[in-house]
Amino acid sequence: MQRARLINTLYPAGHSISTLQKPEKIFLQNTNIAYAIAPQVDPGSLCETFLFTQLQGKHHLSLPKLGDFLIDDTVTLEVGGAGKKKSQIREVPNAYLALDGIETGEDSRIPLWLFGFCR
Repeated sequence: MQRARLINTLYPAGHSISTLQKPEKIFLQNTNIAYAIAPQVDPGSLCETFLFTQLQGKHHLSLPKLGDFLIDDTVTLEVGGAGKKKSQIREVPNAYLALDGIETGEDSRIPLWLFGFCR
């Protein structure tokens, strides 16, 4: 299904035997596919799928122990809505929030829509 460009897979960060097995997360190839197969779509899943599709190909993405994405083994991103706090990734160095529903960012808060310019 991945070769048919229906899904994308995300594996845990690091090198272990688990990376040879099943992926930790599976995303649809495109956010529009979600609307075609389900009447109700989870906004959190859409945000994560959007971010994954914008960064894939240009960056190495993996699943960190804390957070949603580890980019190039250096930057951790936690995806969420406008009210999301940094409590989940407080202990993680070089960690940021990619937030839906905000127009401008400050400190470690980045508007999710800005990742649309990465392609």
